[in-house]
Amino acid sequence: MDMITPRQARKGRGASSNDSGRFEAQKRVYFDDGWVGDGEDPPPLRTTVGVDRARKAIAYNKSPDVPFDRSINPYRGCEHGCIYCFARPTHAYYGLSPGLDFETKLFQKPDAPERLAEELRKPGYKPAFVALGANTDPYQPIERDLKITRRILQTLSDFKHPFAIVTKSPLVVRDLDIIAPLAAEGLAMVSVSITTLNRTLARQLEPRAPTASKRLGAVAALSEARVPTCVLAAPMIPALNDMELESILAAAKDAGASYADYTLLRLPLEIRDLFVEWLEAHYPDRARHVMSLVRDTRNGSDYNSSWGQRRTGTGVYAEMLSKRFRLARRKLGMDMRPLNLDISQFRKPSAKGDQLTLI
Repeated sequence: MDMITPRQARKGRGASSNDSGRFEAQKRVYFDDGWVGDGEDPPPLRTTVGVDRARKAIAYNKSPDVPFDRSINPYRGCEHGCIYCFARPTHAYYGLSPGLDFETKLFQKPDAPERLAEELRKPGYKPAFVALGANTDPYQPIERDLKITRRILQTLSDFKHPFAIVTKSPLVVRDLDIIAPLAAEGLAMVSVSITTLNRTLARQLEPRAPTASKRLGAVAALSEARVPTCVLAAPMIPALNDMELESILAAAKDAGASYADYTLLRLPLEIRDLFVEWLEAHYPDRARHVMSLVRDTRNGSDYNSSWGQRRTGTGVYAEMLSKRFRLARRKLGMDMRPLNLDISQFRKPSAKGDQLTLI
């Protein structure tokens, strides 16, 4: 990390600070000595894209409350800048800040499609559906030019490997020529995350993510192409966007979504301080109340990472939110479970140098 910035809201960015990550031997914070800046706004932060030569494309997890055991993330960091993003703390592993660094210092994995093909060809590989977008958005702005996600989808298509996509971006519609035929064979589904229908709140919460109307347009296009489509009302933040839960589900149903789910705000590690800074910058009159309700859902703490509780929380408020969600989903006919993606069609396509068969 090469820059520590003053704590203040920045146009087009989610985080308000850029403090050192938790693994740094020394903690650096911004200090105004009265000499630099003279009260002027700091210069705009530019987005940079580095290269991550990852040796593997597939990341595995053993979390009992996660519905998949493997995922692919074409990018590290995310320019959408969502202040609540649970992937932010991962930037600390690379000596970068989970704050502004996370949304301005991005890394692409240009070799991911080739590494993926190598992994799928291994003799001991056993297929199970893979998630794209489990960490950072596979359709964030740089994907428009880099097209790494598209190449990954083509590789999965070549192997008839099932996958599920989670995104905030209508750019997913660009790849319907790959996704729709696979969905028709029970090999693909897409989840679109919608946090709020309020344009002002959206610009503050997720400053570079597409608008809700554009995401709903993507839901409509996916549904029209007969791609099983889920809408995630996520995250629900007490006293900030929780009152929109039913409206988000209704808009999703009107757009053609087949399923729905939700998550409660999570504040692990550095996200807690970043979110509190964000609250104080944008909603100072509501900050204490929001955090009080958050603690009510986490057994009195800012966060509880217990399996099975991370996503929905506990306590009176969390249970009320869960009941509201179940009722709204049932009324809208969106309470059916998503389909089980088919692993039986998995195959290893022939490649240069393969031994010829006798058939």
